[in-house]
Amino acid sequence: MSIVPEDADLQMQWNRWLKRKNTAARDHLIVHYSPLVKFVAGRVGAGLPSSVDVGDLIGSGVFGLMDAIDRFEPDRGVKFETFAVPRIRGAIYDGLRQLDWVPRSVRSRARDVERAFSELEHKLGRAPSDEELAEQLRITEKELAKWLSSIASTTIGPLDRAIAAGAEPASADDAAHHSPSAVVEDRELSMLMRTEIKRLPEREKLVLSLYYDEGLTLAEIGQVLGVTESRVSQIHTKSVLHLRSRLAAAGVG
Repeated sequence: MSIVPEDADLQMQWNRWLKRKNTAARDHLIVHYSPLVKFVAGRVGAGLPSSVDVGDLIGSGVFGLMDAIDRFEPDRGVKFETFAVPRIRGAIYDGLRQLDWVPRSVRSRARDVERAFSELEHKLGRAPSDEELAEQLRITEKELAKWLSSIASTTIGPLDRAIAAGAEPASADDAAHHSPSAVVEDRELSMLMRTEIKRLPEREKLVLSLYYDEGLTLAEIGQVLGVTESRVSQIHTKSVLHLRSRLAAAGVG
């Protein structure tokens, strides 16, 4: 199977790289697909504090793009953009974790909310409401909303990466670059994630589906649900913390 080119020059550059490993062709491909890095970095950076430089995200994402070009095999029938996006996103997450920009107080609040979810679900046998969650945390619902807003920028960690990767089955190419045990663990995590997402309250499940599966922005999801973008951000954060608490209960993470 050959790549469907946007133009003859792009096809030529791919052929030069895939068949002869020509470094000039690789450089051409990196430049050609660089807008893809900017798009992914923009999506990831949309919910982050202004102190996080989008340029840093793009810089990290380029490493993911380079990795994707090096590992791409068109005969597998996967479009390059589809293959590259998860790797670009993963490289950006790795870069963010190295920056360690999340304040300790925000991390503490995130753990408190996760703990409250776990305790209430064990006690009630169902997902708690915002009112019940706030009461467990000994704060008001208004304060809970503020907490979720402040935590929102931390939800791009390993869990988000796992959710996003869950839509893409592990390939033989991935297996060649990771230990067998790591590949099995990734598959098991993805399966567990999908199972737990189905158990979420409908609105939380819908937000995750629209964001990760349909690729809508938070603002677009707000239009679908008839709520503000900030409210969607809070629902998204709540659903991610909800899932984290369940994964922790299952001994994951």
